[in-house]
Amino acid sequence: MPILLEARDVSRTFGGGLLEGPPTVALADFSLTIDTDTPSITAIVGESGSGKTTLARLLLGLTEPTSGAVLYKGQDLVRLKAAQRRGFRTDVQAIFQDPYGVYNPFYRVDHVLTTPVAKYRLARSRTQARELIEDSLRAVGLRPEEILGRFPHQLSGGQRQRVMVARALLLKPRLIIADEPVSMVDASLRATILGSLQTLHRERGISIIYITHDLATAYQVADSIIVLYRASVAEAGDVERVVKQPLHPYTQLLIGSVPRVSIERNWAGEESTAQGEDHGHGCRFAPRCPVVMAQCRDARPGLFLTEPRRAVACYRHAAAAALPPGRLNQVLAVASDVANL
Repeated sequence: MPILLEARDVSRTFGGGLLEGPPTVALADFSLTIDTDTPSITAIVGESGSGKTTLARLLLGLTEPTSGAVLYKGQDLVRLKAAQRRGFRTDVQAIFQDPYGVYNPFYRVDHVLTTPVAKYRLARSRTQARELIEDSLRAVGLRPEEILGRFPHQLSGGQRQRVMVARALLLKPRLIIADEPVSMVDASLRATILGSLQTLHRERGISIIYITHDLATAYQVADSIIVLYRASVAEAGDVERVVKQPLHPYTQLLIGSVPRVSIERNWAGEESTAQGEDHGHGCRFAPRCPVVMAQCRDARPGLFLTEPRRAVACYRHAAAAALPPGRLNQVLAVASDVANL
């Protein structure tokens, strides 16, 4: 199947110079494939420092990998020619965490919409450009007459973020990378924004990589999920299975930390008192793991394929077949595809 975007054994390290101290691994040996035939919504979940934003920047070509490569239609992002990069910027769009930071407060909101129309020559006339912009605004649940002509500070955070979704939609992308798109809007507006993304996926065949620390919204919108912990994949697979029956102790801790509507606090993992230091060669979660074993400190586990749409990096599941390097995407694919592993 045609591959739109691929991360192939991508790692990113920061620091490590003479005056910078030991290097910091922000992402380690990560692989993911987004094809053009099967639109999907994949959630990337983890706490702060897990590597989520580094991954987003790598996939968008804003940061170069230390090793491995990010490929657009088989070509390394670093080596794209001007025409290819233009195609990449059309096919792959981003929605960032802070909608207000994208706007110039001295320009009306129209500016962020008319700029891509002009730059990519999306319309032949002002009338056609206006119609295109209005259609994009309506597609994300906004009324053009209430948005256009206003300044950013005159819109709510939810409106500003939906305008950015509309802006991405103007270019008819095949993939939207959304990095914490609802973390800075009111809870009442999150469902509206996430609903807009789901509608675009369903009706326009747009794939979405949804990056978040919020398991609840990941479960709400995604088909598949990848749980990151300290730069590495802890668990991945079908979102229903991972969220309802987590296998990795870290995923269990994340699930248990989601507040429940109950007078009593009954959060799994909150009593963990695991101690220890991470020496760099064992499981990265070992110092916090409530069920840590000796081998966890000796060598870092690979991913074990516990079932067709589930892989977990934990020695407690070492009896399962090891997932070959670079095959994570098979865990995220439809079950019929995974059966061929």
